[in-house]
Amino acid sequence: MTSDLLKSLLHNIGVVLVGFGVALIGVLIDHLLRIHAFHSLFVLIAGAILLAAGFLLRVWATYDFYQHRMKVISLEPQNALIETGPYAFSRNPLYLGGNVFVFFGAALVLGSPSALVITALHIPLVDLFIRREETQLEQKFGPAWIAYKSRVRRWI
Repeated sequence: MTSDLLKSLLHNIGVVLVGFGVALIGVLIDHLLRIHAFHSLFVLIAGAILLAAGFLLRVWATYDFYQHRMKVISLEPQNALIETGPYAFSRNPLYLGGNVFVFFGAALVLGSPSALVITALHIPLVDLFIRREETQLEQKFGPAWIAYKSRVRRWI
């Protein structure tokens, strides 16, 4: 249990670092295009809240994966269909926490308009990847997947 929590924490610190990496690319684009950053206490707090929420959601979701002896990153369908924890509210809490909350949060903390645009533009690409995964899950889990999909939304 402690090992799974530690793995979840370490894995998701990496996701936060990636989020800040994307935001830093946005800052560089802002600089090159002479786009002014935005800074305010409200934006900073909103970004910090998104970062924290995304990190905690991902820790919870990855912990569930590790508890079920599953890999967080896998190109093949998993060997179990998790329907509890954060998966009772979103079919994709890992993407929601990282690709949405962490990436937008980092962009806000750094005040980068370009990072916000990069994040917004990559969401439809992530959604395409999710749809491919869902096709695999339906093939593997059949009626159980269909029932789960009818109860729980893709994102929120």
